[in-house]
Amino acid sequence: MEQASMRERTTDRSAPSAYGDAARVPEQTGVHDVRGEHIHDEPPAPAPRVVRRHSVRGQILEALRTALVGGELVPGEVYSAPVLAERFGVSATPVREAMQQLATEGAVEVVPNRGFRVTERTPRELAELAEVRALIEVPVMLRLARTVPAARWAELRPLAEATGAAAARGDRAHYAEADRAFHRAVLALAGNEQLLVIADDLHRRSQWPLVSAPVTRHGELVADAAEHSALLDALIAQDLPVVSSLVREHFTGAQD
Repeated sequence: MEQASMRERTTDRSAPSAYGDAARVPEQTGVHDVRGEHIHDEPPAPAPRVVRRHSVRGQILEALRTALVGGELVPGEVYSAPVLAERFGVSATPVREAMQQLATEGAVEVVPNRGFRVTERTPRELAELAEVRALIEVPVMLRLARTVPAARWAELRPLAEATGAAAARGDRAHYAEADRAFHRAVLALAGNEQLLVIADDLHRRSQWPLVSAPVTRHGELVADAAEHSALLDALIAQDLPVVSSLVREHFTGAQD
């Protein structure tokens, strides 16, 4: 009797599923769900909850990066995840995860039992970043200048104009984003994914402000943006000396 009862409970399709009624496979599909074969109408596992959490973390990460570039997060200051979470209207978990990512990037450092301290950049560090960026990007751009047709460079003009628009508004955070987008688009023509990852990381690090540096003046931001259009002109003309000079000055000027 006990065995029969167990069989009845096993085959009873009206019994609640571990994921609720929506998780049961409809009878009309004719699939053999006991053996796990050919199930085409399975409902999704509860993965969207994880995706949503990571999406929140990604949004918080970008917001924190913007705050870093804009100077809202002050170098040398310590910020706790709960306080930042209250500011963003989220739980402390995605904020803490985002700050851990920034710690791996070198933007902040962990302070046990307190939170995260924004890294204090020195002029030497930024100069070293500029030097490394030049060592990587100048040879690539010179090679691309010899091989990429003028029409392809012209397609990047809107990206250069976007940096100019952000600079004209004095919007440092959006300028930083547009600046990275322009450089990524140029380097992407080399077809090297590892180059893009390394160059973008160096670029992002170079945009974090110095602890004692004043906010970039409006005129300096506009002049910096204008160099993007000048660089495109030189690339189209295949003027290699000007390309090299512009890229080096662009990196160096960003540290002034």
